[in-house]
Amino acid sequence: MKKILIIIVSMLFIFSSKVYAVQEAQIILNDMNIQNRISEIGLKLLNANKIDKRIVFAYTKDDKLIKGEPSLTKRQIVIYKEGLKYVTDDNELAGMLSREICKALESYLGPVRGFVGSAQIKAAPKKYEIFFDKRAVDLMVMAGYNPIGLITYINKSAPQKRYDIFSSHNLTSKRLAYIYEYIYTKYPIFLKENEYINTQAYQNFLLTSMENRKKFQDKTEKGYKNELKYE
Repeated sequence: MKKILIIIVSMLFIFSSKVYAVQEAQIILNDMNIQNRISEIGLKLLNANKIDKRIVFAYTKDDKLIKGEPSLTKRQIVIYKEGLKYVTDDNELAGMLSREICKALESYLGPVRGFVGSAQIKAAPKKYEIFFDKRAVDLMVMAGYNPIGLITYINKSAPQKRYDIFSSHNLTSKRLAYIYEYIYTKYPIFLKENEYINTQAYQNFLLTSMENRKKFQDKTEKGYKNELKYE
């Protein structure tokens, strides 16, 4: 009886070890697939936009933010598992990567091998945040991605603060309004033939952006040239 129990326990141990090994292998394979997809889309964005500066892409399951803004200091774009959970298609992933590419690219510009450019971004983050959002739209379109994906991604992932006066970031509603205005003005075909129109994420954006979109429409109809104050 004792020998039978030993055999059973041994078999269970071997079986559980194999199951664990299979699960570990599957996790590694999934991580490799994610990394490969990120690199593929990232490189496509670089190549399509003729960006001749070296920028690399990395995926990490560690949600602890890496110190020192790797996009600016190492020209390494790090995508975290926490942020990736809001991505549902390649357009949204391209939107996420495009913004970081813009930041990394800006760090190459200016004196001292881009040190000055990086310092300017850190000194005026709200100004550059809007600039990167708009530039990301250009990169996406040039690479064949739908820029509406940037709107749906930000709408799902970025919370809305009460005020942005004392923050290093703009209100999410303001960012989305500027992105929408930029697409409407420069790439209206994506709004006319909107593949996202029936998605919950885009419908929610339409619902929560009514006031800002009305400001833009009124400005367009009346031909105002002054800057809109989005909220």
